[in-house]
Amino acid sequence: MIHEGQTERLILRPVEIGDAPQIQELFPHWEIVKYLQSRVPWPYPEGGALEFLRDVAIPQEERDEAWHWTLRLCTAPSQIIGVISLIKNKDTNRGFWLGLPWQGQGLMTEAAAWATDYWFETIGIPVLRVAKAIDNTPSRRISEKQGMRLIGVEDRDYVSGRLPSELWEITAEEWRAWKVRNWKN
Repeated sequence: MIHEGQTERLILRPVEIGDAPQIQELFPHWEIVKYLQSRVPWPYPEGGALEFLRDVAIPQEERDEAWHWTLRLCTAPSQIIGVISLIKNKDTNRGFWLGLPWQGQGLMTEAAAWATDYWFETIGIPVLRVAKAIDNTPSRRISEKQGMRLIGVEDRDYVSGRLPSELWEITAEEWRAWKVRNWKN
């Protein structure tokens, strides 16, 4: 069972098949997808959101391999504005995207803090790692702000091609210390 979450400005609701039409409309923009893993098809196909939810996200959740939430403003809970995911994987445990109109407002920083806390405190995994293209400055800033450490650099494949990438990490103990100093919730 995946729990719904809330931050100061966001509702994080577990994904469901009925989310596909809004995701399909919001997601397929180059500025959103270019730094996502290369397994995301581009150009994004008609029905891509439904296929992802039906064939990937929901089955992963049923197997306790991943957890996916839609992001919604508390002031507009019926409107999806993005998605955040936690994944049991060697070096990419958190991924996210946010619709263009809502970028640059600190919303993903809120969602990432909530999801990171869920990873450590609810799921109970001791280390969180995220990989990101070096050119993805907004994503890097979230990792830096939330106490993550840079542990490696390597090339990875993204929708936009093979790019130099950074691997960031934080342990449960480091997260808990960061929360005491920084988290408002």
